[in-house]
Amino acid sequence: MSPGEAVAVVGENGSGKSTLLRICAGLIRPDQGRVSVNARVGYCPQEPGLIDLLTADEHLALFAPALGLSRERALHEGRRLLAELAFPVRDRSQARHLSGGARQKLNLALALIGDASLLLLDEPYQGFDHGAYVSFWEHVAGWKGDGLAVVIVTHLLTDTVFVDRVVELTASPERGAVVS
Repeated sequence: MSPGEAVAVVGENGSGKSTLLRICAGLIRPDQGRVSVNARVGYCPQEPGLIDLLTADEHLALFAPALGLSRERALHEGRRLLAELAFPVRDRSQARHLSGGARQKLNLALALIGDASLLLLDEPYQGFDHGAYVSFWEHVAGWKGDGLAVVIVTHLLTDTVFVDRVVELTASPERGAVVS
């Protein structure tokens, strides 16, 4: 991938889309072959990896050390990103009390803090209403303009009009995932 490029990863259920992103994020190893990622990665899993008892600010502070950020910078940057995503920034609710869309916005903001140059987003708009969904794609265009490379797993073929390239994975019982 090149800086400023957006790629959609599509395929049927079980074709390995989420697994591919987890491999690229360095969370799991491939069964064979290798993947080289020469970038600082921001990863947004399909299911928000949030801790139910923590607030948005507490999540930002928790992620700060892992990203090499001070608590203050993580809070400042995270609150800015949350505001851009129309998350109620002053909401002191624990994650368990947030709507699905608000949880996913927090999940996305956690992927974006820390100067990532490659975003790996696994169906990042799950739970978004129509306005938030449209806003998400406007943000993707902005991130591309800022030079970020963006990989988005999607089931919505209409999303492919927003990206530069589409990678289709096909489940193959004999060979695992096949890329086309």
